Amino acid sequence: MEGVSDRLWDRTRRRVQEEVVDAALTLFLEQGFEETTVDQVVAAAGISRRSFFRYFGTKEDIVFGDLAEQGPVILAALRERPDDEPIWDALGHALSVLSTRMSPERGIAIGRLVVTSPALRAAHLEKHLRWQQVLAPEVERRVGIGDAPPGLVGEAIVATVLACLDAATAAWLDQGSDDLEELRRLTYVALAAVRQRTTS
Repeated sequence: MEGVSDRLWDRTRRRVQEEVVDAALTLFLEQGFEETTVDQVVAAAGISRRSFFRYFGTKEDIVFGDLAEQGPVILAALRERPDDEPIWDALGHALSVLSTRMSPERGIAIGRLVVTSPALRAAHLEKHLRWQQVLAPEVERRVGIGDAPPGLVGEAIVATVLACLDAATAAWLDQGSDDLEELRRLTYVALAAVRQRTTS
């Protein structure tokens, strides 16, 4: 019975988290992230401050959820790619797993918030730095490092791919698209541009 109780608690927890996120994103888009207080979020979601901090460590966590902790998920997807696949393609495919973990509507809302909020841009950068550290060893196993110190080549390549993803996301938002396939296409266009200019 304990297993059943745990599953029920997990479902309840996820449902409450989703309700808080929906209420918070609406306020953030209407008022701005910095201008919206936790008190306003809990009032809109109909929960207490204590409950809020049971589900979210910070206000930034409402926006990014567990995205910062998705490095191992991306790493697992990267390890499933063939070793002889160009690293740019392998990383692009690996990062695409993130699109399955979020609806297009929420992705658009988060993207718009990040470009307008200094606090969220800083949190976004921190998320990328964590991903770089997790992915760098696997990247270096595939491409080698030559005379470079461990970590340099891998983090540089991952940082470049993430910059392409950010540039593609900005273009996707400018288009007003809600098609995740279009976001993937724009990401590969950005990656192709980098590859052409760095190998020519």
